Amino acid sequence: MIRLEQFGFRALWSPYFCLFLLVLTLIFFYVAKKQRQRFEGSELLTKKEGILFIFTMLLLYIIKGSPIDLLGHLMFTFHMIQMAFLYLLIPQLLIVSIPVWMWKKLLSLPVINKVFAFFTRPLIALVIFNGMFSLYHMPIIFDHVKTNFWYHAMYTSILFLFAIFMWWPLINKVENEKPLSSLKKLGYLFADSILITPACALIIFNQTPMYETYTNIEAWVQSLHLCVPADVISTLRLTGPEMFNLMSAQYDQQTGGVVMKILQEIIYGVTLYRIIVEWYKKEQEETDSYLIPNDGI
Repeated sequence: MIRLEQFGFRALWSPYFCLFLLVLTLIFFYVAKKQRQRFEGSELLTKKEGILFIFTMLLLYIIKGSPIDLLGHLMFTFHMIQMAFLYLLIPQLLIVSIPVWMWKKLLSLPVINKVFAFFTRPLIALVIFNGMFSLYHMPIIFDHVKTNFWYHAMYTSILFLFAIFMWWPLINKVENEKPLSSLKKLGYLFADSILITPACALIIFNQTPMYETYTNIEAWVQSLHLCVPADVISTLRLTGPEMFNLMSAQYDQQTGGVVMKILQEIIYGVTLYRIIVEWYKKEQEETDSYLIPNDGI
């Protein structure tokens, strides 16, 4: 049986992706600390924002750069764990960790402003993200994307962008003309939870393995090229994904769907709690301001 170490350091730890995230982090702190005076309305980076941004980059590396990424090509369960963190949690952390003044500066750029203004409209954001997520897990699309480097890079990057658009109406702190009320946020989150359910249900209740990239050796080996160098693959004696999976393809698929649904409910539950707490605090502030007597009377 082949151990994961035999896939090599690049496949296990993605050094180029690590370097990219490190450079991105350095640029962020350079702009936020050393160059912020150049931007009107900028504020000092808070300790919470700095720590949260580092945590977000670290989590992103763990999900896409550590052995979890390789395991996502070997077991469907790990693929769905990636999906949950990459599209349901990390976009939220990224939005919150970037200071409001940076978002304002970014959104002041004409093209980006128009793109955000259109794609963060609640109905559009919900339909496009959940539609793309569901389409991605249709077998014919999934197997094509998983076996082509450029298709995979393009589709997953666009899906991540639309995940940001989807979470934006719920958690952004940038002042806009028509922010969602707390009640509408609850409805938005409920609708999002409903729209993502069919994709999970299709995976969980399907009684046969749907994806060739986890059952067909040729498609599986081709999918490994997304994270394992070709010269390393050529040295390995690969007989199929069952070499690494203790479960059958069907059970692995169903487990992945269940894990995705559980993680989704946990993440959405925490987000729901934050919305309710925010709503309660806002109501308390409004009540307190109403009850405080006017000194001029």
